[in-house]
Amino acid sequence: MHELESVILTTDLPEHGLRTGDIGTIVLVHGANIGYEVEFVALDGQTLAVVSIFPEQIRGVRRGEIAHARPVEV
Repeated sequence: MHELESVILTTDLPEHGLRTGDIGTIVLVHGANIGYEVEFVALDGQTLAVVSIFPEQIRGVRRGEIAHARPVEV
């Protein structure tokens, strides 16, 4: 995975208000298979969280997937 790549969260992160399926963007790669900094942004452009993520907590976007909107508390 590379910087600026869109990724899908594969686990809930309730301490950050994030749920499985939320879409984020890799903003920093911490070396091969070490981890990533991923930014999660609301549809209005507000950054909700920038989180350190292990590789097993995200996956790439797959062909044929559609985004889904949900409300979050900010």
